[in-house]
Amino acid sequence: MIGQKRVPSREGGVEVVVWELATRLRDKGHVVDCYNRYQKHKQPRHKVAGKPGLYVDDIRIIVVPTLNNGKLNAIVYAFFATIRALFGGYDVIHYHAEGPCLMLWLPKLFGKKVIATIHGLDWQRAKWGNFASKMLMTGEKIAAKYADEVIVLSKNVQEYFKETYGRDTHYIPNGISRPVIRKPNLITKKYGLKGHDYIMTLCRIVPEKGIHYLLEAYKNIDSDMKIVVAGGFSNAAEYMEQIRRMAAEDPRVILTDFIHDQELEELCSNAYIFCLPSDVEGMSISLLEGMSYGRCCLVSDIDENIEVVGDKAVSFKKSDVEDLGNKVGFLIDHPETVEKYENMAADYICDKYNWDKMTDATIELYNR
Repeated sequence: MIGQKRVPSREGGVEVVVWELATRLRDKGHVVDCYNRYQKHKQPRHKVAGKPGLYVDDIRIIVVPTLNNGKLNAIVYAFFATIRALFGGYDVIHYHAEGPCLMLWLPKLFGKKVIATIHGLDWQRAKWGNFASKMLMTGEKIAAKYADEVIVLSKNVQEYFKETYGRDTHYIPNGISRPVIRKPNLITKKYGLKGHDYIMTLCRIVPEKGIHYLLEAYKNIDSDMKIVVAGGFSNAAEYMEQIRRMAAEDPRVILTDFIHDQELEELCSNAYIFCLPSDVEGMSISLLEGMSYGRCCLVSDIDENIEVVGDKAVSFKKSDVEDLGNKVGFLIDHPETVEKYENMAADYICDKYNWDKMTDATIELYNR
């Protein structure tokens, strides 16, 4: 697996997908190596008797050097990871995301079997400048031209690849598991939250996630309900400062930074509304999670969100602060509507998306 920042982690959707896939492949008897980018904090890894390298949960983690430059580190990492993987004796090299696919041609040159998963059209994301966007588009073109198989996570991206490159792709959406529902405990002690008294968004704090729309819309709403922004920034320091300034102007806003384990489970279990106001998505893991916890979800009306939620969530016009504010205000004033969506969400999403189905479909491509 090449393309993730660091697994196991929740730094982004790619990381969640790679680890869910890798652990299930392991359970089915496959040997999996994950190529992580070097990071300053050291990840605990251990030796396994009779096996080379260092492991987490019986999956070998190979750490690859890269640059501190946020816009180039994925490319440098992918180059070194690919060179190392050429000598790994692998049956399949699986690239994740468009940036790392820049190096996908190299193993093909040596006759290796290569699969690419396109997690979204990354060049559309607001954090990238012109050079980085062009590199991402080049990675996309290389994947379309050279990969033995291309996996996409949404019908919208599948149509895009067919129309743009004439390339047939395989639609294999992400999965979700039924979560542990927890009563408020840590979040009460830490943030004063008692349950059903906050609106939550869970994502990396980058411009395309649209957090600024939510904070701007909420300024004009007369409510004691809190806004919880759960997530850390990723190569978007200026945007993070903008969100911090907006949060400082409204005492109802709580910024948690990265969260995990029990704190994450409690926040997801007890939100009044789970909001995803993004301009761009591939297939949002956090949206799947929000619905799996039985939350009333409010999402921007981009194709990738509507494909996931169907008619089991509320939507607003993308980038439209006024429409977002109207929908938030309506849901605050109509708890019976919120309860209706809560009752539909979990069964719908957990029946529709499944990690085991996703793994089996991926293995089928490997076996080709």
